[in-house]
Amino acid sequence: MVNLLTGPKGSGKTQQMIDLANKAVKDCNGNVVFIKKSRRDTYSLSFDVRAISMDDYQVIDTTAAYIGFIYGMLGGNSDIEAIFIDGLLKHADITLESLPGVIESLKKISKEQDVEFYASVSATTEQLSSCDLSDCKILN
Repeated sequence: MVNLLTGPKGSGKTQQMIDLANKAVKDCNGNVVFIKKSRRDTYSLSFDVRAISMDDYQVIDTTAAYIGFIYGMLGGNSDIEAIFIDGLLKHADITLESLPGVIESLKKISKEQDVEFYASVSATTEQLSSCDLSDCKILN
């Protein structure tokens, strides 16, 4: 399943994502990964959550490379149960226009690999109207 947390920039989505990740790591038997553009604002993330800063992987600058990165993480660690992606539109070359394809990729990976995705998007639900949100859950 792909869970989406939507809202305008500055509406507290990052802290909500951190809270959700901290809860998930307590409730699951596997690993939880938190992907963020930078290392900022992760001070309250549990030490049990694997935090990844995409600033450390600047070569991943296309959507295809980003999806490949996620597949690589899952291939290297089959115990990942949840992946949190904070600020999805800040990663690689992902835009509102390319978001439908990214969400489809995440839904496919979720089904294939039995992993739960949580992604925050700085957009309104109306701005996501071009996305097929079946098999997705809007968290707010």
